[in-house]
Amino acid sequence: MNTQYNPGTHKLLTLQVEDDKLLTDIDAFLAMAYSAIEQYQLTVVGVSSHVFTGAGFTAAICLMESHICIHTWPEFNQLTLDIYLCNYLRDNTAKVRALSDQFKTYFQASVLKEITVNR
Repeated sequence: MNTQYNPGTHKLLTLQVEDDKLLTDIDAFLAMAYSAIEQYQLTVVGVSSHVFTGAGFTAAICLMESHICIHTWPEFNQLTLDIYLCNYLRDNTAKVRALSDQFKTYFQASVLKEITVNR
């Protein structure tokens, strides 16, 4: 058994966002997310999303490397974000950190909670 293998990095974020319009515009979020996914050479295998009437949205982007999930609450100016990339073919730890930073910048957010789990 190889005890040196690190299956991946999982980052969980709760962010405070001042501009609640960012928390209702799923099309802009997905465009930014797809751009980041392409930038980091990740592979989308499926997407599921839902826009709540008069409220936020939820989206799950399934990647060959694992996933990015978001849930927004404009009524509270908050979102939760879940980024997990496995390390099967290469160490993706730096990509998880970079994606996290990119999402924080996009939402102009302050961090309420941030947890990193090394699987």
